[in-house]
Amino acid sequence: MSENLSRRHIMAATGAVGTLGASALFGSASDAQASSHQSQTVSVPKNGYQYDRAPLRSDMITVTAVQTRVNAVDGTNPAPGMKRNLDLMKEFIDKAQYYNGRKDLLCFHEFPITGWDMWDRKEVERLCIEVPGPETEEISKKAIEHKCYIKFGAYVRDPDWPGHILSVTSLIGPDGEVVARDWKARNVKGVFPTFELFTTTVYNVLEQYIEMYGEDAVIPVHKTDIGNICMSSTQLEPELIRAMALKGAELILRTASGGFRPFDMQATSAYNKVYTVIVNNAASPDNPNFFPDAFGGAGGSAIYGPNGEILAEADSKWEQGVTARIPIESYRKRHRIPDVHIDLYRPIFDAYEPRFAPNLFTEYTPTDLLDAKRYLDEKNRWK
Repeated sequence: MSENLSRRHIMAATGAVGTLGASALFGSASDAQASSHQSQTVSVPKNGYQYDRAPLRSDMITVTAVQTRVNAVDGTNPAPGMKRNLDLMKEFIDKAQYYNGRKDLLCFHEFPITGWDMWDRKEVERLCIEVPGPETEEISKKAIEHKCYIKFGAYVRDPDWPGHILSVTSLIGPDGEVVARDWKARNVKGVFPTFELFTTTVYNVLEQYIEMYGEDAVIPVHKTDIGNICMSSTQLEPELIRAMALKGAELILRTASGGFRPFDMQATSAYNKVYTVIVNNAASPDNPNFFPDAFGGAGGSAIYGPNGEILAEADSKWEQGVTARIPIESYRKRHRIPDVHIDLYRPIFDAYEPRFAPNLFTEYTPTDLLDAKRYLDEKNRWK
């Protein structure tokens, strides 16, 4: 085999990434889930009314944002805390399904299994999960029991990305299978005064990511029987949500920890005529090192309609389910992707130079939050 044959060509030839895009990222090239051809083009429909979708399970779906506490585990010995958090998560799955009919989709926040703390890289490596893995197997059993989809975030390790820690949002289907496990698109920068996040995002390794999985996997759309789903823990980047909508997203499942801007969820829902589910953590009295109002912004989980209207919203910062009924079939009949006059804006976007270049974590992966701050300050192009 030629030394110049890239991994992208190998994976394309063997069919390593299928129509789920980034949902098949965590297995090796021989993973049984990666069974169809790898897309080398970006799947944006030419006709805005005729985007790809799967048949629906029902005319109406019921969605619950499960607002639960965040409890940081011990970074030196995470297993006991992770078991406690997972047991609590399973308990809330049962509670969400106990009353007032079956829910088709349950959405949890960014870190229900591990919580969040100012761990260094070695500590986070200890508490990373695998997808699939022992933790997702337990959640899969609940998805099968209740015949529902379950979405949650977690720190994840992947053997194809040694040395990297991934922040991933996963979706498990009613058959217990992993439908999607999507990398965070990019981390916020310059918000925290003394540190930066060191998890690897798509933007941090963009060229290698595209080489391995194809351009269409950068922003994946998952075509399920409850609608076309996109997932993200990225905030305040309306271009990302617009890109999802242009690819045919109908339900945007977003996660937070420590707060979010409601107008960000509401506006991007209205601008793109999509449903948005945002799940934040609840107030957390048992969370070590933090006040119960974790990071100063607990609560606020909500579900927004395609005009930006509030369909359901948490009425406190405490643990609760926020539930809405979505008429997915009638919505789909009239929905179209956004009508964007892209030629007006393309020259500006082509000329724009972002503050940080992509691929920075291909060169170096920071050891902790403070090291990430030092490294990214050095790479800041807007000094």
